[in-house]
Amino acid sequence: MLYGIIICSITVVIMSTVNISLEFGKLDTEVLLIILKSFPIILIIAMLLEVFVFGRIAEKLVHIFSKDTDGFNAKTLFNILFTVIGMSLTMTVIGTMIGKGFNLASFEALSHWPRNFSIALFCELLIAQPPARFVMKTLHLRQESKLKVENNSSIDFD
Repeated sequence: MLYGIIICSITVVIMSTVNISLEFGKLDTEVLLIILKSFPIILIIAMLLEVFVFGRIAEKLVHIFSKDTDGFNAKTLFNILFTVIGMSLTMTVIGTMIGKGFNLASFEALSHWPRNFSIALFCELLIAQPPARFVMKTLHLRQESKLKVENNSSIDFD
């Protein structure tokens, strides 16, 4: 859950900043307030979509497009690619609906999808994933060292 929150938070901030500032043609205090106000709802939507829809689809597609002999990094890259394709496509439309209301014109925003996909993929690979992986690695190392200390401190008198 923590891993997903970190990745979604970073990606939502970056993608919202790009899309909203491009829509307004500027990045000033007014636009930053809009980004800040929209952040919680967009984050919740993104988390739900990633966990319940696109994360699951991506896992299935990874199994289809990779072999058991493929390495961890290859499978991770496929997972990121498939997740970003679905998330960027869907969030392009949903973000427009949040900003401009629910109507069929929101689907015209799909013309922005190639840009959003490119930025989101770059963001995932180079900005969001590294700190999320670092946090998880650090957390796991702490848990392992805590377990070692607990296992070594127990004395059996039998």
